[in-house]
Amino acid sequence: MPLSFAIWSAKLTPGEPEAITPPADLRITNIALGDEVAEENARTSVRLVYMNPAPPEDSDDEDDEEEKDEDEDDEDSKLEPVQTFLGSVTPGKVEQCMVDITLGKDEEILLEAVGKNVVYVTGNYIDQGGNDSDDESNYDYDPDEDDYDLQDIPSDVEVDADEIELLSEEGRFEEVNEESTAAKTSKDSKKRPREPDAMETEEPKLSKSQQKKLNKKLKAEGGNAVPTGEESAPPATEAKKEKKDKKEKKEKKEKEEDTKKPVKVEERKDGLKIEDHKVGTGPQAKKGDKVSLRYIGKLTNGKEFDKNVSGKPFIFRLGRGEVIKGWDEGIAGMQVGGERRLTIPASLGYGKKGSDPIPPNATLIFDVKLVKIN
Repeated sequence: MPLSFAIWSAKLTPGEPEAITPPADLRITNIALGDEVAEENARTSVRLVYMNPAPPEDSDDEDDEEEKDEDEDDEDSKLEPVQTFLGSVTPGKVEQCMVDITLGKDEEILLEAVGKNVVYVTGNYIDQGGNDSDDESNYDYDPDEDDYDLQDIPSDVEVDADEIELLSEEGRFEEVNEESTAAKTSKDSKKRPREPDAMETEEPKLSKSQQKKLNKKLKAEGGNAVPTGEESAPPATEAKKEKKDKKEKKEKKEKEEDTKKPVKVEERKDGLKIEDHKVGTGPQAKKGDKVSLRYIGKLTNGKEFDKNVSGKPFIFRLGRGEVIKGWDEGIAGMQVGGERRLTIPASLGYGKKGSDPIPPNATLIFDVKLVKIN
């Protein structure tokens, strides 16, 4: 049974193929959208391109050993690129999908996001029990390390048993008590208990070489190194939590700054009152633009009569008479991302007759947000 020993992930940006050569057997398990979406309702697929051996050609002299050796040397030239798709995700419909595909060590592949949105591919490196490569030069290990990890030693390399401290306190395998049960104990010790008190023995710890690689990865991602021997949350969990905390702090700070800023109020001669509670950063809406809005409509007594705060935004063509005059005038000049309060007199709203549930001669208050200009 394969044993997971390190998490793996990749960010795929549309139009930027990612070439990957796994240093160990790699199992891909999940495809998901990120926290930001470039285009709603756009499907994005993950394409995998790998090298597949071409069909063997017939040989006139199968007994010619020298010719067979030459064919083996040209094995790379007989590979053909093959493409397939691992899965697809769509915002609001399928935002992640599970897959189960294993890529061999040193196998050259190409991953690419086909669509409009950035996707994240996640998996883990696995040990399939002695399937390491014959090429010892591909391994990166530190000869000055005190301990050795079985993951760093090719299965076909002869190593003096005295040089491998399998039963050290920092090793990946737990201590065995009886020689007669050594095989069974070694097998069971690879499995982590589901609960902290499920076993009396200590949980496996990272070797020095694994700890060194983990700290290097954490530093590269802006995290803090974990001292050897100390328990810590998985790197992915810590990075995700740190990112969430930073985002919350930023949003809180922006909200506090917005509340401190004085509200810009404009009162026009026709009675329209405009209050900008948040100035957007996108393009300005002008006559003829197709705009998308969120809004909440209330009467002066606070009674809510209409709103659009979720689902598909309200869309109309600005300045074409498709909405009440107070909206055509009040939305013009807003920037995407901006939030504005419109106090609209009856003359620019539904007039003397009103419109159920809006009574006659009603002054209307709209809190609106400009989401998009098409």
